[in-house]
Amino acid sequence: MGEASREEYKIQSFDAETQQLLKTALKDPGSVDLEKVANVIVDHSLQDRVFSKEAGRMCYTIIQVNNMPMMVLVNPIYDCLFRLAQPDSLNEEEEVDCLVLQLHRVGEQLEKMNGQRMDELFVLIRDGFLLPISLSSLAKLLLLEIIEFRAAGWKTTPAAHKYYYSEVSD
Repeated sequence: MGEASREEYKIQSFDAETQQLLKTALKDPGSVDLEKVANVIVDHSLQDRVFSKEAGRMCYTIIQVNNMPMMVLVNPIYDCLFRLAQPDSLNEEEEVDCLVLQLHRVGEQLEKMNGQRMDELFVLIRDGFLLPISLSSLAKLLLLEIIEFRAAGWKTTPAAHKYYYSEVSD
C-alpha cells in the first residue's frame, strides 16, 4: 500500500468535515488552522491507540511541507508523547516503540522549542524505566536507548550504537 493510500485509510475514520480538514492540512498546511488540526489529531489519538501510532507521522508530514513552523504543534505533540510515557502505555511495546521513534524524529526540535516540557517528559520516561512495573526487555532497552540518545545531545555515540545495535548487521 503506497504512502498516499495509507494516509487516505487513516483519515477515513473521521467525519467528512474532519477528513477534508486533514487532507487539506497534509496538502497545504498554510491554508488551515493548524491548532485545530493538531487538536483533532491529539483527541483522536487519545481515543484510538492504533491511530496514535500514526498521529506523530501525520504531524511530522504536516510540518515538513514548505518548512512550516512547528510552533503550533509543539504542545499537542508533547501531549501525545506524555500519554505514551504513562505507565499503562509503557507496558505496550508498540507504544514504547512509537514514543522512541517520535523522539528520535523530532525530539531535538521539540526540546529547542520547550525544554521544560522535554525535561518533564524525560522524568516520566526515567521513572517508567526505573519503577517496578512489568516492562518487557525490549521496552526497557528502547527507553534506556532514548534516555542515552538525549543525554548525548540527540546523537548516538559509537559505544551506544555498538551496544544497542550489535545484533544488526552493518
